[in-house]
Amino acid sequence: MSDDGSATAEDVVDDADASGLPPAEEGWERETVAYRGISRRLAAHYLRNLGGELVGTDEPAEATSVEGDGWRAALSAEKVTAAAAIEITEVTAEFAGDPDALGGLLPKYRQKAMRAGG
Repeated sequence: MSDDGSATAEDVVDDADASGLPPAEEGWERETVAYRGISRRLAAHYLRNLGGELVGTDEPAEATSVEGDGWRAALSAEKVTAAAAIEITEVTAEFAGDPDALGGLLPKYRQKAMRAGG
């Protein structure tokens, strides 16, 4: 916090890390994309194929963070109830990035993820 009580850049990054959101640079935008029926491994694989690098692992199945040129994504997966007793995996990708970078990346990611699981 600054002297006037407003959040500093360090506070914003710390809040992002604590919430599972990827850190964002000044001027970057955030967007959340969630799909059911794909795995976190497949989402990480798609992002790697779109120019990203896995952070902290070489295995897409273990990846929770992917970084590319002008963007970052945090991946999470959880079981959700689709109908009555049917549970499926929903993968959420929290993106932060330069607006131009996200403008090129997100349509391609959505196309890949939609084809895979719906």
